[in-house]
Amino acid sequence: MAVVHPTDTERVAARPTVDIAGTPWPVYKLEALFAGVVVCLMLALITGSVQAAVLGAATVAALRWVLGAARR
Repeated sequence: MAVVHPTDTERVAARPTVDIAGTPWPVYKLEALFAGVVVCLMLALITGSVQAAVLGAATVAALRWVLGAARR
């Protein structure tokens, strides 16, 4: 018979956060938003197409967000 002792569980290391308006935000989310804004501005200036800039920025931001969430 197996016995579980809840006090013997290991704690998962907390991710680094930044406090914004009283709410802790994981750093990877802020990095994803920043990368998306930078890519959007760069592509808008380079291509002159807002549609391509938004699509590229959304792709970069989503990839960074997913990779940051998956890395534990």
